[in-house]
Amino acid sequence: MVQRRPYARAGQRIGLLGGSFDPPHEGHAHITREALKRFGLDSVWWLVSPGNPLKTHGPAPLETRLAASRALVQHPRVCITGIEARTNTRYTAQTLRALQKMYPGVTFVWLMGADNLVQFDKWQEWRWIMENFPIGVLARPGERLGARNSRAARIYRGYRLRGRESRLLGSSKAPTWCFVNVPMTGISSSLIRQRGGWRQSD
Repeated sequence: MVQRRPYARAGQRIGLLGGSFDPPHEGHAHITREALKRFGLDSVWWLVSPGNPLKTHGPAPLETRLAASRALVQHPRVCITGIEARTNTRYTAQTLRALQKMYPGVTFVWLMGADNLVQFDKWQEWRWIMENFPIGVLARPGERLGARNSRAARIYRGYRLRGRESRLLGSSKAPTWCFVNVPMTGISSSLIRQRGGWRQSD
């Protein structure tokens, strides 16, 4: 199925939350609402990935995950999209380059959990991502230490906004990043799958 292109206009500040969403859950929805509130964003797009190149086992079909995501989140400022199937990109840097070309004048902010910041320096072209996109990091209190001591955090320490400055992130030029704590439950996609609460195929 051809994925429709989300609408955005020049001057907007859009947060991007990428992942397999296999399955989507309330934790995803919660950090999305927090990102809208804390980072000065006009909207958040969920980039539901066709497949994670770092995982050997594929996720449930894309249309299944898109439908589940849309059923979970019905918010006027949240867009659920499978645009990576349209751009034919698998790595974050590739997707971001494609979005830059498709949406000139739009400011994209990359959103990630603290666990991703810990291993961010293993991502393809991670420095290019950091140098070209503001990054919002959301974490629970127990994940603070590892994220703040990560290689990426140390290298870009001087470009970090304090939590009280978080609303400036959407209007800040890269490289800049901000770390905020978000109270959450311990639910995860992998835990839901282990408990048998997610149908893997059509």
